[in-house]
Amino acid sequence: MIDVDGNRLLSQKIPNDEPALLDLIASVLKLGDGDEVVWATDLNHGGPALLIALLVAHGQSILYIPGRIVHHASKLYRGEGKTDAKDAFVIADQSRMRKDLQPLRAGDEISTGLRILTSRRADKSADRVRAINRLQAQLLEYFPVLERAFDYSRSKAALLLLTRHRTPDGIRRHAQEIVTLDKELAELDALIGERLAEHRHAQTLLSMPGFGPVLAPAPRDSGRITGNHHRPRRYDRKLTEGKTHTQAMLSLARRRLNVLWAPV
Repeated sequence: MIDVDGNRLLSQKIPNDEPALLDLIASVLKLGDGDEVVWATDLNHGGPALLIALLVAHGQSILYIPGRIVHHASKLYRGEGKTDAKDAFVIADQSRMRKDLQPLRAGDEISTGLRILTSRRADKSADRVRAINRLQAQLLEYFPVLERAFDYSRSKAALLLLTRHRTPDGIRRHAQEIVTLDKELAELDALIGERLAEHRHAQTLLSMPGFGPVLAPAPRDSGRITGNHHRPRRYDRKLTEGKTHTQAMLSLARRRLNVLWAPV
């Protein structure tokens, strides 16, 4: 905690549990002595979720400062390398000086549910990729020709063939695992679609052509030609600028959000 002049008033490590966080809020408000206290965080979900919910419940103002700003600003501050205490001071000091930070609000019930569902879908999708890799590795060992014959990431018929044909038990299990994961992913997609339709901004979000739950390059594979993706030009441009896949995706998402909310 720092004052309006940047002087440090409080610095301590707090466990992430409700009693300790409530004590922290009380201590900070006491130090504030009736003046407005503004809180700041570089994370808007995950670990700080409990603190954010408690601050909202206590009517406190919260600012969100992106991690990239903290990263670049840290180079301007003297002291040790990256430490939690230094990062906390940088976040507090930057939120004191900057006027372009956005207030952070607790997510509504539908948004929270969508975040949980999409996180679960990402886990299932990663499980599917690993299962396909294991299946192809075993096929390459026992049936190299069969491994080359199908794209098992896209062919449901090929997976069903492996679950019912006289193949080693391990291959049948891997194929069945992928079929089961496909069903679970389809169910999650349906749930995500239903929850999204209930959101107050669903009509606005879906008004953009091609806008859906996934912003990643869309596959346009044909036959045995794979890796043929239709990718938005902004995504490709960011890659040519030296950005990583994640940075390019974030840039694309921000651009689409700007277009969506421009008329508002």
